[in-house]
Amino acid sequence: MAKRRLTDKQKVFVKEYLIDLNASQAASRAGYSKKSFAKIGFQLLEKTRIQEEIQKALNRRAKRTKVNQDNVVLELAKLALSDMRSFVEWGASGVKLIDSTELSEEDTACIAEVSETVTKDGGSIKFKLHDKKGALELLGKHLGIFKEKVELTGKIEIRELSDEQLDSKIKELETQFKD
Repeated sequence: MAKRRLTDKQKVFVKEYLIDLNASQAASRAGYSKKSFAKIGFQLLEKTRIQEEIQKALNRRAKRTKVNQDNVVLELAKLALSDMRSFVEWGASGVKLIDSTELSEEDTACIAEVSETVTKDGGSIKFKLHDKKGALELLGKHLGIFKEKVELTGKIEIRELSDEQLDSKIKELETQFKD
């Protein structure tokens, strides 16, 4: 059995979805009804053929740009695990930058700024690494180390609904969102 092709509008949806991974906005930009683009976006994402096309497009982009989850995590790890002693020596005799030719590619990726100011009265060197704490936080969140704690207060009513009551409630909600 041959796979069904995407319609032109569905192809545009896939292309637009890759911009921000937002189904509602992609459906809107693809030209679907302004009244129901959120619902349509959700329905489009449920279609196996569209999921396959999105995955193919994401894979092509990752290959083309060499940007994928592994590369992002590796770059964050470089920043998070960087050590100032790889770049600078200091002690009683003062501070000395390590020559850039002696640094690894991994080390140079961690450097945010190097500058030198020279005046008639002397000079100064500024050396700055990228945000180590921010990289550690992002890695920690990715690894599930840091859990966001959300506290909800209020009264929650739980009750069982019959199939008929549930169908009625769904129709009521659909009517609300059509407007």
